[in-house]
Amino acid sequence: MGKGGEQGEESSERETQMPSYTWEEIQKHNLRTDKWLVIERKVYNITQWVKRHPGGLRVISHYAGEDATDAFQAFHPELSFVRKFLKPLLIGELASGEPSQDRDKNPQLVEDFRALRKTAEDMNLFKASPVFFSLYLGHIILMEALAWLMVFYCGTNWITTIMLSVILAVSQAQAGWLQHDFGHLSVFKKSVWNHLVHKFVIGHLKGASANWWNHRHFQHHAKPNIFKKDPDVNMLHLFVLGNTQPVEDLAWAFSYYMRYFITYIPFYGVLGSLFLLTFVRFMESHWFVWVTQMNHIPMEIDREKHRDWLSTQLAATCNIEQSFFNDWFSGHLNFQIEHHLFPTMPRHNYHKIAPLVKSLCAKYGVAYEEKPLMRAFADIVGSLKKSGALWLDAYLHK
Repeated sequence: MGKGGEQGEESSERETQMPSYTWEEIQKHNLRTDKWLVIERKVYNITQWVKRHPGGLRVISHYAGEDATDAFQAFHPELSFVRKFLKPLLIGELASGEPSQDRDKNPQLVEDFRALRKTAEDMNLFKASPVFFSLYLGHIILMEALAWLMVFYCGTNWITTIMLSVILAVSQAQAGWLQHDFGHLSVFKKSVWNHLVHKFVIGHLKGASANWWNHRHFQHHAKPNIFKKDPDVNMLHLFVLGNTQPVEDLAWAFSYYMRYFITYIPFYGVLGSLFLLTFVRFMESHWFVWVTQMNHIPMEIDREKHRDWLSTQLAATCNIEQSFFNDWFSGHLNFQIEHHLFPTMPRHNYHKIAPLVKSLCAKYGVAYEEKPLMRAFADIVGSLKKSGALWLDAYLHK
């Protein structure tokens, strides 16, 4: 027999002799120094790999001892490429009598959601429109140019300055939504191009760190509104330094501030330019906070309950009614449910998959919440008021 045939037999023999594990055994390996997870019934030891995981140590660690199949598919657009990194980590498979899902999750719901994802793939809903994103980037650059032209031709009077500030705030907010698209690898087929343009948009157009955003935001998507796992509800580590915020990120951010001050110091001076920047950030930050929190703060915020992917995302997210303004104003984050279920899907396709998501939720009695924009804002205030009352009661009766 030829050498190739012998190797094939050896490979087949290794597969048949692969160790099998029960969920009870796997769930024990969720410690800081001992992490296993399951993807498509295969068991992987990620203890050492987590330190080199491109998405960050914590996001993959949050699935230690669990079935990570749906999270794995949700975060990686190039599955065939990523699976190459899994091969050296493979240590076994689920025992034949074990269900594919852990902790009594509804297997039919899980399978139906995966079928829905396959339907979305067949509908080409993960294919981005170059025209859409080119025009979107173009309108941001156009606003930046318009702001400069206004002060160049109209001077630094109060009316011009206020109008200029509003235009810059709009540009910054829209750049924030655009960097979100590239950060989720939802524009280009190749991840490397998404990463490169992400650094340009968040770094050069906004003066922020791509690695800092990745470090926090992917954890949020993996375990939304879950204490100790979602940094958006932990509110820790405002700045990430060291290996997660490299010099490259600082250089991109520096390029933004250099461009900004070179543009406006000749008109406003150093102090005036600082005041202008602060005012622009003030307006943009309010826009950002209201939009990003309207989908999450009024929803369930609790400890880990080990739900399936669909139920986890729906418990923590809600939608805002669709309209041309709402789509633009929120960067399509009014489709927060669809975005959380399919984070690599280009945002211009959310409205196409939404009816199918609603139907699946209705089939299994999973709440699909959608509300008007102003009610969503009011719900933020109501949720904060409720939280404040709980803290006050705890303080007075401690």
